[in-house]
Amino acid sequence: MSDSLDYDLIVIGAGSGGVRLARMSAGRGARVAVVESRYLGGTCVNVGCVPKKLFVYGAHVRDELEDAAGYGWNLPMDSVSFDWPTLVANKNTEIERLNGIYGRLLENADVTIIEGTASIKNPNTVVVGDKEYTTEHITVATGSWPVIPDIPGKECILTSNEMFYLPQLPKQAVVWGGGYIAVEFAGILAGLGVETTLLYRGDLFLRGFDEDVRRFTEQEMRKKGVRLEFGVTIESVEPENSHYRVKLSNGDTMDTGLVMAATGRRALVDGLGLTELGIELNASGHVVVDDYFQTSVPSVTALGDVIGTPQLTPVALAQAMVLSRRMFGDGEGEMDYTAIPTAVFCQPNIGTVGLTEEEAREAGHTLRIYRSEFRPMKYVLSGRDERCLMKLVVDDPTDKVLGAHMVGPDAGEITQGLAVAIKAGATKAQFDSTMGIHPTSAEEFVTMREPVA
Repeated sequence: MSDSLDYDLIVIGAGSGGVRLARMSAGRGARVAVVESRYLGGTCVNVGCVPKKLFVYGAHVRDELEDAAGYGWNLPMDSVSFDWPTLVANKNTEIERLNGIYGRLLENADVTIIEGTASIKNPNTVVVGDKEYTTEHITVATGSWPVIPDIPGKECILTSNEMFYLPQLPKQAVVWGGGYIAVEFAGILAGLGVETTLLYRGDLFLRGFDEDVRRFTEQEMRKKGVRLEFGVTIESVEPENSHYRVKLSNGDTMDTGLVMAATGRRALVDGLGLTELGIELNASGHVVVDDYFQTSVPSVTALGDVIGTPQLTPVALAQAMVLSRRMFGDGEGEMDYTAIPTAVFCQPNIGTVGLTEEEAREAGHTLRIYRSEFRPMKYVLSGRDERCLMKLVVDDPTDKVLGAHMVGPDAGEITQGLAVAIKAGATKAQFDSTMGIHPTSAEEFVTMREPVA
C-alpha cells in the first residue's frame, strides 16, 4: 500500500461482487473507492434476481387463488382483478430500500462512493468525469448487459431491463430466447394473464440443463398455457398501429403487444479503455483473467459476469472474497466452481446441483439413475394438473451422488440443502440412511430406492 496514491483499490462497478470486494478489502485496512454510473447493487438487485423473484411470486398468486376452492375457500375468479402498476410500484419501493442498504454497507465500511462513468487512463489511474484518481489496484466488476440481435425493428424489442418498468401489461407477448431468463419471463407473463409465446431457434430450451429436466419443464410450461415454438427465430419486428407484426424464420407472421429478447448478454466493458491499456478480451468479449482474477496488466483484476464465469450472484460474491484475501489478506485462497447449485424460477421452479446425466456419461462415469415423478400433495385437493420431477445421478462404482435435479414447487429451496450434501461427497447410501421429513416433496430425495437406468 502506497501513501502517495489516493487509494489502495478502486473497484469499477457496484454490483454484488464489487460491493463485497470493496467492503472486505476495506475491512482489511485498505483505502477503497467504488465507482458506479447507474445503481448500487448491480443487475441482481435492480434488474435481475431480486425484482424477477418478486414478479414470480406475483405471477404465482393466480395459481394459489385457483387452488383455494379445493380447500374450502370461495374466491370467485371472475371477481378477482390484478393491477400491474401496483406490483411495479411496490417492487420499486423494495429496490430503493435495497439500494439504500448497499449504500450504507459501503459507507459504514469507510468505502468512498464515486458516482459517474469510469475509464482507466493507465495501470494506476482511473478517470471519472473531469477527475483523476490514483490507486495501487483496479478491479473491473462492471457485469454484463442484454444483447438484441441486429434485425430490422430491433428498436421495438425490449430486454429484461425494460420489463421491470413496463407502464402496463399487453394482452399478448412474445419472448425470444431459450435460456433461463426467457423461460422465467414467459412464466411470469403467462401467470399474470398475458397470452405468451416463447420462440427459440433450437429444438429445446434450457441448453446445458439435464435432458429430463428440459423435457419435463416443457411439458409443465405447456400446461400453464405458454405457447412454445422451437426451431424458429425472429427475422423482423414492425410496429403496426397499437401492436407489432413479427416475421418468423419459417415464413409465418404473428401480431403481439410486446416483444422481449432474452438472447444473450455481453460483458459490459464499453468505454473502460481496456484494450488500449493492453488488457486482453476473449472472442466473446469477456475480460481474460487467470485463476486468481489477474488480467494481462499486473495492477488490474476483474471478477463477476465480466469475466465469463457462471453468471450467478453467489459466484461473484465468492470471487470477491478470494480476491480480497489475495490482495490484502494472507495471499491465499482460490475458487472452486464444482457443484454450483442454481435455480430457474420458471413455473414450476427448477433446482439443480452437480452433473447432469449427459455430463456424467460424457465424463466416463458408469451411472445409476434414480427418477421420480409425482403430483405434489398440495395439489391433491385442488386438482391442479401439475407434477414434480426429482432425479439423482449416481456414480455406480463409488455410490457417490454426482448430481441432483428437481422441477417442482420450491425446487430452489430444496436444492440448496442438497448442494451441501453433494459438495461434501455424499453417497447414495447416505441419502438412503437419512430420515425423510414426512409429508414433504423433499423426502423423495431420500426414499428413491430403485434405479431407472
